Amino acid sequence: MSALLDGIRANNFVILGRAGIDLFTDPGVATEDAETVTVGLGGSSANIGAGICKLGGQSSLVTRVSDDSIGSYCIGQLKRYGVGTEYVTPVGGEFRNSLAFYESRVTGHRNVIYRNGAADFQMASDNVAAVDYAKFGALITAGTVFAAEPSRSATFEAFEMAKAAGLPIIFDVDYRPYSWSSPQVAEEVLSRAAASCDMIVGNDEEFGFMAGDINKGLAKARALAESTATIVVYKMGEKGAVTFANGEEIRTGIWPVEALKPTGAGDSFMAGFVTGLAQDMPLRAGCERHDHCWENQRIGDSNIRGGRMRAGCHYDTS
Repeated sequence: MSALLDGIRANNFVILGRAGIDLFTDPGVATEDAETVTVGLGGSSANIGAGICKLGGQSSLVTRVSDDSIGSYCIGQLKRYGVGTEYVTPVGGEFRNSLAFYESRVTGHRNVIYRNGAADFQMASDNVAAVDYAKFGALITAGTVFAAEPSRSATFEAFEMAKAAGLPIIFDVDYRPYSWSSPQVAEEVLSRAAASCDMIVGNDEEFGFMAGDINKGLAKARALAESTATIVVYKMGEKGAVTFANGEEIRTGIWPVEALKPTGAGDSFMAGFVTGLAQDMPLRAGCERHDHCWENQRIGDSNIRGGRMRAGCHYDTS
C-alpha cells in the first residue's frame, strides 16, 4: 500500500490516452431541436488530467493528435486546464481526433462517438520512450489505449518503463466495445493489463466483462485485490461503490442529485479519488470524495470539459 500511496502523494501524474473534441446541447435539449451547441475538450484521459489539475494536482498527457485544427484545439484546451502537453505529438495523413456529440439530458439521452482512423491509436514505442517517468509520481491510463495497435503494445512498454522508474500504475478499465475488434480480444487484453496494475477502477459491467459473466464482476474485483492490485474500486452506479484495500471492503453510497446527463462521471470520479489520496485523506474519505465528484459531474457542476468543476468536489473531512 505504501508504495502506491507514496506515488499518488507526489500529486503529479503521467496519463496515457486520448484527447478529443466534444459537442453537446444545452440542458434538456434534443439534438434535432438544438440551435446552438457547446464545444469542449473530450476524451477520458484528457478529462482525468484536466480534473486533476483543477483539483490542485499536476498532470501531463501522452497521446497523438491529428495534425490539423482539431488537434490544435485539443492541445490548446489541455494547456488551458494546465495539463502538460510536452508528450502530445501530431500525426498526419488521414488520422483524426475522436469526436463525440451528446445531449445534456437523461431521459432519451443520445450520444454519438466518431472514432474512425483515431489519431490516439497511433501512439507508438518512440512516444512512450520519450517520457521522463522519474519526474512523475504515478502513471494513469484508461483502457481504450489497449484497443488497437500500435497503442496497445506501446502502453505495455510504458508500464515496464514506469515500473522501472518506481511508478505505480493506475488503471481505469474504461471498456468501449466499439473500439475493439472483438469482445474476446478485449477480455484477454484488459485482463492482462489489470494484472499489471497497482490500482484498478471500473464499474460492475467492466469487471463482469473481464470475469466472463456480469454476475462474477464483484468476485473478479475482490480476487484482483487479493492477488496483484493494492486498491480496487468497483463502481455500481446509483448503488455507490465498493473499494477493496488492505483486506477491507469499504462500501460508500452516492450523493443524491438530479442528474443532468449520464456521461463523463467516471473521469471526474478518478480525478477526485487520486487527488484526495494525494492530500492524505483517509481511504474512506477519499472514496466519499470520488463519489461526490462523480455525482457533481452527472449534474454538470463539475463538467471538466465545460470548465465548471466547482470547489464542492473537495470532500470536507473536518
